[in-house]
Amino acid sequence: MNIQPSEKMSLFAPAIFGDLKKHAKLQQQKGMELIDLSLGSPDIPPAENLRRKMSELTALSSSYGYTLSGIQTFNEAVCRYYKRVNSVTLNPDTEVVQTIGSQEGLVHLPVAFCNPGDIVLTTNPAYVAYDAGIHLAGATPYYMPLTAENNYLPDIKAVPEEICQKAKLLILNLPGNPVPAMPSLEYFEEVVAFAKKHNIIVLHDAAYSEFYFKGDAPISFLATPGAKEVGLEINSLSKSFSLAGTRIAYIVGNAKLVEVMKQLKSNLDFGIFEPIQQVAALALDNAEEVTNELRKTFSERHKTLMEGLISIGWEVAPSDGGMFVWAKYPYDVKCIDFAYKAIEQTGVVMVPGTVFGTAGEGYMRLALVQPVELLQKAVERLNKIAL
Repeated sequence: MNIQPSEKMSLFAPAIFGDLKKHAKLQQQKGMELIDLSLGSPDIPPAENLRRKMSELTALSSSYGYTLSGIQTFNEAVCRYYKRVNSVTLNPDTEVVQTIGSQEGLVHLPVAFCNPGDIVLTTNPAYVAYDAGIHLAGATPYYMPLTAENNYLPDIKAVPEEICQKAKLLILNLPGNPVPAMPSLEYFEEVVAFAKKHNIIVLHDAAYSEFYFKGDAPISFLATPGAKEVGLEINSLSKSFSLAGTRIAYIVGNAKLVEVMKQLKSNLDFGIFEPIQQVAALALDNAEEVTNELRKTFSERHKTLMEGLISIGWEVAPSDGGMFVWAKYPYDVKCIDFAYKAIEQTGVVMVPGTVFGTAGEGYMRLALVQPVELLQKAVERLNKIAL
């Protein structure tokens, strides 16, 4: 049988993560001890009360029906969380929609709002799901560079007027992946004014909003005056609550935009397993306790890896939050080649910067997903690499 994928599939390149894992496993079979800093999957298990609740609920025969658009308990918990943490008031009936993890929501959202040929403003580098969603919608990305000169914030003022007139959607991610730049109220105020002027929908990916290590929490985009008039915020419980495998997230904000997403979602799935929603609601209602402990651990890891890499000559993007370190290595070699060499010589698994865009050449993304002792060992090994 002659099987041919659709032309659209040419836009979805095979992810390098699988190849890196295969190469790492091969080296492990040869006796290399691996230190995996590639995927941003939390290594810390969910809190015990969440695991216990999940176990209790999955044992109930009544837990196995369709949940369709989601249970009210979860939506109300999201609203309580936003009110406590961000001082943002949300309507659980009209301003919240569930997604099956933020990845699913990020990929499908452009389909809901963009026509073929529409322009989506995104960044270079950026999380890979953004491009996937843009391509799925048939839209065209316009890449805003993230530079040290602009504190790694996308410079919306530099977007040409003719691009602004064609743009339908702006995607932001602060603190970000792979570059963990922090937002400010002043910056978000610029974004709101920009969006109103050009009639552009804003989607802020707040996946790392609980990952901050100094001062106050990053401001929610929706806490900015006028933000709900122009946009949405998406967040999941994967990172902040160590619930990555449960695949539950939410989009909140402008009621008309949320309604469009609800319409799309009603044609895509029949909802998330109810015990997952109940546990997620419990997590949100106990967020302060859970995330305070998480921050202590990740703050120490962040300091260890940042300072360690700087001490061996790497240039590290300054950050006070996020789940990753974005660093330029001191060797004249392509980043993909360097990633494989690092696995072979040191056992340290990292993600090459070009996975996130052409501006990532010469950089590595390292995830804070190992204990401090292993991060220290990773730095020591990387210092001995020979190219």
